Amino acid sequence: MNTSLSTKQLQWRYATKKFDSEQKISEQKLDIIKESFNLTATSYGLQPIKLIVVSNKDIQEALVAQSWNQRQVADASHLLIFCIEKKLSAEYIKTYFERVKDIRNTPDEIIKPFQKFLIEDFEAKTTEDIQTWSTNQAYLAMGNLLTICALEEIDACPMEGFKPEEYDKILGLDKQNLKSVLVMPIGYRAKDDMFASFKKVRRPMEETIIEIKK
Repeated sequence: MNTSLSTKQLQWRYATKKFDSEQKISEQKLDIIKESFNLTATSYGLQPIKLIVVSNKDIQEALVAQSWNQRQVADASHLLIFCIEKKLSAEYIKTYFERVKDIRNTPDEIIKPFQKFLIEDFEAKTTEDIQTWSTNQAYLAMGNLLTICALEEIDACPMEGFKPEEYDKILGLDKQNLKSVLVMPIGYRAKDDMFASFKKVRRPMEETIIEIKK
């Protein structure tokens, strides 16, 4: 089977367990990660997610205890925290369509019916339903950034094992209508991280891929 550059990089990546705390991600690479987050596909294009990029070591250390003492949180060059908007108001949706109109010059007769539909649709949903939907968008963004990091040879560790409520308190997210849902330390693997040499364990492709042809 032919192996492309991208799949080679996906073979290279792993959930890094130990980071080299002395190595830092350059601003140029960090800009790539930020832009990639902003370019991530989201349902309806509404982008109900925000990315917090932490490089303050005092804050990273404070978050270790709220991450089941996983040292990656403090030792990584940067800590990415994926957040969702706690509420999506009608005004939020209107602002999105104003942006569409401004950038694409889309006429009102096309925009207004879809805008009305989305506002009514989200008003009919519960807060829990909206937050579940928004969290799904955060997973899309994390998956995208995992691939980008691999292509840029930046190590990463996707994490669900943390205490969101405590993160929210430490970072003051309530005041920003935000709720943390995922965490991803990024940086460069330590030379003595034994997990770097482990072979990947995956099901055979014939068990995970179903092809339907003519």
